[in-house]
Amino acid sequence: METRKVQVTGGSTYTVSLPKSWATENGVSAGSEVEFYPEEDSLLLTPRSEDERTEGALDVSDLAGEKLTRAVMTMYVSGFDIIALEASRITTDQRRAIREAVQGLVGVEVLEETSERVVLQDLLDSSELSIENAVTRMRLISRSMLDDAVTALVENDDDLARDVIERDDDVDRLWFVVSRIFRATLRSPRAAKELGLPRETCFDYHSCARQLERIADHAAKMAHLALQLDTVPEDVAEALAAAHEDSAAVIDKAMDALLTTENEGSTTLANDARESILTIDDHTRDLRELLRDLDPAEAQLLGLVADSLSRSADYGGNIAETALQKAAPRP
Repeated sequence: METRKVQVTGGSTYTVSLPKSWATENGVSAGSEVEFYPEEDSLLLTPRSEDERTEGALDVSDLAGEKLTRAVMTMYVSGFDIIALEASRITTDQRRAIREAVQGLVGVEVLEETSERVVLQDLLDSSELSIENAVTRMRLISRSMLDDAVTALVENDDDLARDVIERDDDVDRLWFVVSRIFRATLRSPRAAKELGLPRETCFDYHSCARQLERIADHAAKMAHLALQLDTVPEDVAEALAAAHEDSAAVIDKAMDALLTTENEGSTTLANDARESILTIDDHTRDLRELLRDLDPAEAQLLGLVADSLSRSADYGGNIAETALQKAAPRP
């Protein structure tokens, strides 16, 4: 840490000198322009940057399949607007993995493609993206997936189960968008200013989005289990519906608590959500008692469904905890 004394020049202008080592490392010299970003009682200073698209290159010679797909997604989340994937020869399998990555990302298209190079570009204007809208969309999709997964199970609707599984990709795409926006706010105060949100709030939304992504994963897992099960006994179906209703209520209360701007109301909703988790535990115990009388294989699958409902409620509880922290007084 370095300290500087604030001086007055011209009778009304406050000035402070910059550390020479920092200025040199960041290319700041006489005549350079810098940017200031106020954040409550702090003032962030950065060198003035041009609105240029960030480019990155990756040697994919030794990457294939899932590793290559994940590498592309990682570069997207890290904030690269243009991604050049290079090798002495890009194989058919590698191109397939790259296409899978592109399909899993919002706004990314193939800009250039040769035998040795594939260039991807993010076509979205990051300044127009809203982390709050993305999280709200994730909430709607994951909640509908949870509802439909239970319906597919109880009503033995395989088409609906497959639809739930497909929707998991939509939640994953939004999760990558949220992660990209959040990491941008960590790197650049300009990104946070363009969002119009404090970075702490962006962190809260990012944490919440992670829980919603996990809820969607469990809904997809339940849908896969529904495809393996036939008729569910009526008493078990009723117990599952009750557990689902309470689990969904926890998630809804927690999300309402996170998104409301009124701190007292947020705290009340979040506490209600966390207390409701105890009811889920009671339903889960009752459900497991019913499963004792079923065929072991069927009981095992339905036990996994009960576990997914319970875990989804726990993730809702995590969102409620984030809402409590967001609404708490700041030091």
